[in-house]
Amino acid sequence: MDTQKILETLQNVPDPKTGRGIVEMNRVRELKVDGNRINFSLHIPQLEGTEKGALNAACNQVLMEVFGVVDVNIHFVNVQTTGDTTNQVLPQVKNIIAVASGKGGVGKSTVALNLAVALQKSGAKVGLIDADLYGPSVPTMIGMPTAKPKIETLYGKHKIIPIEAHGLYVMSVGFIIEPEAAIVLRGPRLGGIIKQFLQDVIWPELDYLILDLPPGTGDIQLTIVQTVAVTGAIMVTTPQEVAVVDAIKAGNMFRLPNVNVPILGVVENMSWFTPAELPSNKYYLFGKGGGKKLAKDMNTMLLGQIPIVQGIREAGDAGKPAFLANNDIINGAFHNLAKNMTAQLALRHEMLSPTQKVELKN
Repeated sequence: MDTQKILETLQNVPDPKTGRGIVEMNRVRELKVDGNRINFSLHIPQLEGTEKGALNAACNQVLMEVFGVVDVNIHFVNVQTTGDTTNQVLPQVKNIIAVASGKGGVGKSTVALNLAVALQKSGAKVGLIDADLYGPSVPTMIGMPTAKPKIETLYGKHKIIPIEAHGLYVMSVGFIIEPEAAIVLRGPRLGGIIKQFLQDVIWPELDYLILDLPPGTGDIQLTIVQTVAVTGAIMVTTPQEVAVVDAIKAGNMFRLPNVNVPILGVVENMSWFTPAELPSNKYYLFGKGGGKKLAKDMNTMLLGQIPIVQGIREAGDAGKPAFLANNDIINGAFHNLAKNMTAQLALRHEMLSPTQKVELKN
């Protein structure tokens, strides 16, 4: 029996965490063939007994279909106890970016969605999680308010398939509940839903997973940083002083020593208004300089300024991301944001160590 043929065969067995092949996920190690006996280890995060049994059976089945009656010996290695770099909730995601704000109404979801689309149009593979469970606006903004995700069973566990829209892979609680339903949840249940979005959704290989966070610093933010290693955060504010003050507080959560998520930069939304009939005029309806002030306080850079443009509001209401509209002002603003963010991200990877999951103590 050829080891390469064995690996090709085992690639047909899906990984219980990501749905991708176990060989592709580098789960199969120490493969040895001794006569009619195949020995190998599966390096994988801890599984329940039923999952482990089902995975063991799946490996045996595909090998016997190809090689006939063979003696398969599989040793399960819990990577959580080995310090293995594959010990990640989302090993197939290169960068997890949190888009946050101090208060609501600053256009954070609009920024998150259009940043995701701008990155996707640049050639990246992008996912988007609408983590604002009390106010899930992304389904409406992508034109799929009644969409329902498919459910698949993987080793006895129900897994969710994300919705595909505008080239993005999207997950939101708005896909699960009825559009008019009130969401009344307490902390533990909020955390449970967020963990499901991170652990029980079969996300494909992604360059970026954008997290559209709720405003403030609460259970959802804490659950996220405890569940996954967030690569970096983007703070969204308007120029208005009250928005900046709250954004400073929200940004300081990421800067806590036991959280330690790098702030990639600041986005100033609703920076100014320019009428279509007076393209050279700028009216600063919400003040001026708030984004620069926040960036200075966070010791980071101003990634972009998004003007007040009627087309952005119209696009959101119509269910089409504004970046896809034929508007040079809108396209330029979000393209510049995506370009600056990727530059800051490259610098972050060069200068700083990878983020670790947070261990918070009561």
